[in-house]
Amino acid sequence: MRARKRRGNNGTDYLSDALALLGGWTRDGVQLRRDLACDDSQHAALTERIQVAADTLSIRPSIRRIEGHTQICLGDRDGAALTDRDVTLAARIEDFYRTVLERP
Repeated sequence: MRARKRRGNNGTDYLSDALALLGGWTRDGVQLRRDLACDDSQHAALTERIQVAADTLSIRPSIRRIEGHTQICLGDRDGAALTDRDVTLAARIEDFYRTVLERP
């Protein structure tokens, strides 16, 4: 069972607040999307890291290679609400991306 969005004491959507701190991610209805510029080897390293984290969180992200970019979509396409796990994975992906780009 997936957790639903919760509202804080002041009525704000805490997932939206968390997303505001993640630059580059766009919210498209019930999905989060991010396009990252990277070469093929960086894509492979990034994808491997994402899959390990996603398996731990029981999430199935969509990861595609499109014209020199890696496109990542998080969230269910069936209309289920975004969860804190989706936002957690988005934050981890940002860390993975920085790490992969810094590799010699």
